[in-house]
Amino acid sequence: MTSLIFNLLSGDFGWVGGIVGLAMTIFHLWMFIDSIRRGEYIWSLFIFFFPILNDILYFFLVYRPSGGGNPLTGFELPGAADRRRIKKLQADIHYLDRANHHLELADIYLSQGKLDLAETSYRAAYERDPKDEDIRAHLGNCLARRNKAQEALPLLESVCATNPKHDYGYTLMALAEAQGATGQIDRAIATWQQVLSMYAYSRARVQYAELLIQKKEYPEARKQLQGVIDDFPYTPKFQQKKEKVWLLRADALMGKIPA
Repeated sequence: MTSLIFNLLSGDFGWVGGIVGLAMTIFHLWMFIDSIRRGEYIWSLFIFFFPILNDILYFFLVYRPSGGGNPLTGFELPGAADRRRIKKLQADIHYLDRANHHLELADIYLSQGKLDLAETSYRAAYERDPKDEDIRAHLGNCLARRNKAQEALPLLESVCATNPKHDYGYTLMALAEAQGATGQIDRAIATWQQVLSMYAYSRARVQYAELLIQKKEYPEARKQLQGVIDDFPYTPKFQQKKEKVWLLRADALMGKIPA
C-alpha cells in the first residue's frame, strides 16, 4: 500500500496519479493526527503501519460518527469558529447595537487574551445596560486583569453583594484579587474565606495562602497549600493542565513557610 502511494507521488502514473497520491497522503496524515488527538492510540498504530485501508476504516468507524455526520467537523482550523462568530456579532452590532451582542463579543476577545478589545466591548455593553450583572462582573474582571483594580472594585462588589455565587464563584475570586491588588489585605482574606466556604478551587486556596503567609499565619497557609498538592493527582486529566500552574505555585510557597 505504501509503495503504491510512493509510486503515485513519484509520477509513475502521470500528473493525475501525483494528485491522487498527494490527496491520499494528506488524508492519511489527517486520520493519523486525529487518532492521536483523540487518544485512539491503537488506531494510530494500525494507521501508521497499515495505511489506506485503516485510514478509510478509521474515517467511517471513529472520525465521522464523532463528528455528528459532518466529515469536516474535526478539520476546522484553530479559531475559525471564533472568527465566524465575531463577524456575525459585528454585523449584529452594526444593525441592532444590543448590549448582549457587545457582551458576547467581549467574552470572545477575553478568551483570546485580547484584553484591550475586550474592555472596549464590555464598556459598550455597560453603556447600554449598566444593570446587567454579567456585564458588570465581566467588565470588572477584565479591568482587574488590565491592572485597573481600583476601577474594577465597585463593579465586582455590586455583583457579589447580591450574588456571591455568580459565575460559580469566579466573580468573587476576581473581587478578592482586586482587593489584594489595592492593598486591602484583610478584606481580601475575608473574601477568599467566603470563596472557600463554597468552593475548593486551587486558585483560591493558593492565593489565600499567599496572604496568610504575609500575615505570618503559617499553619493555615500550610494546610491550604498541602490540600492543593494532595488533591492534584485526583484531578481529572482534562483539568490538570489548568491546575498545574497552581500546583507549582503551591510547591514554591511551601518552601517559603518556616519549618
